[in-house]
Amino acid sequence: DQSSGINAEYGGEDIEDSIKSEMSGDVEDAFLAIARIVKDPQMYFAGQLYKSMKGLGTNDDKLIRLIVWRCEIDLVEIKECFKIITKGKTLEEFIEGDCSGDYKHALLALC
Repeated sequence: DQSSGINAEYGGEDIEDSIKSEMSGDVEDAFLAIARIVKDPQMYFAGQLYKSMKGLGTNDDKLIRLIVWRCEIDLVEIKECFKIITKGKTLEEFIEGDCSGDYKHALLALC
């Protein structure tokens, strides 16, 4: 796996720990995102979907972009990771609770 090779080059230290200790701000955020995508892309995107809907309001732009982008690539696997993050609640259940009307129906059709 690619992340194992990267960690080996850092003396076994987790790449995310190295990034956190050496960087800060937007640069740190960008490098952490890259490291997380390399380590487990489906879990990363599941986390982003969760973040787009948790709390008050929905980040519609992020939600639409992620579902449309990943629906024909790996959304099935992302949905399984989403259930892990939400302790059993499905992506469809989140969409049902956060969205409405034709917008909701379109997102559910893509899922």
